[in-house]
Amino acid sequence: MSSIHPTAIVDPAARLHPSVEVGPYSIIGAHVSLGEGSRVGPHCVIDGHTTIGRDNRFYPFCSIGSDPQDKKYAGEPTRLEIGDGNTFRESCTVSTGTTQDEGVTRIGDDNWLMAYVHIAHDCRIGSHTIMANVTTLAGHVHVGDWAIIGGLTGIHQFSRVGAHAMAGFASRIAQDVPPFVMVAGNPCEAHGFNQEGLKRRGFSAERIGVVKQMYRALYRKSLTLDAAKAEIEALLGTVPDADGEVRLMLDFLANAPRGIVR
Repeated sequence: MSSIHPTAIVDPAARLHPSVEVGPYSIIGAHVSLGEGSRVGPHCVIDGHTTIGRDNRFYPFCSIGSDPQDKKYAGEPTRLEIGDGNTFRESCTVSTGTTQDEGVTRIGDDNWLMAYVHIAHDCRIGSHTIMANVTTLAGHVHVGDWAIIGGLTGIHQFSRVGAHAMAGFASRIAQDVPPFVMVAGNPCEAHGFNQEGLKRRGFSAERIGVVKQMYRALYRKSLTLDAAKAEIEALLGTVPDADGEVRLMLDFLANAPRGIVR
């Protein structure tokens, strides 16, 4: 049987794996599914059409699967989908999606969300990200795998943060942050690429060298964006092991209607 504290309120229709733990005074709604090994701390609310994978941890006062903070929302059965192995520290808030998008907010695997992180409706969070305290994502924000967002950072709606990118403390992100790039400030500016993070993830010196060349094309050569993209595309095949990183950058730059932080 699930370990449910006697003061918790769990709707009989909720689907909880037998190994799930629910702490004192927490509330689990009817349309919630909680996977194996997940633990819900005290005073949490998990509601909405919310599907949560295995081994997730929710610390006190989290609000997960709440209605989107969108005045156009009219009660549609939109969804929240959370993968495996995520940590939600104290007072995190995550909303379901809206019909103005795909109707779903998605969070991948192994993400570390510190206290007071807010993930609004229709956001897409990859895997292995870190968001420090009071990181705030507006609606429709996309964050790629391995991205790191510094505390007190705000991200404008429809903006994207690429894979392996990094944002410094109290940044104001109102345009797209390309993969691998480090940004900071208000207004936000680029400050190099995430070389140390790539080393820690096992990138070879040759692959890191290609990432450095892409960064130089975008930020150090005074090229137009189209010229920078052409120079980046020319890197394909020069280090075959790095072609994935080159394609990742090209795909990201091909779909940047808000422009990039530059």
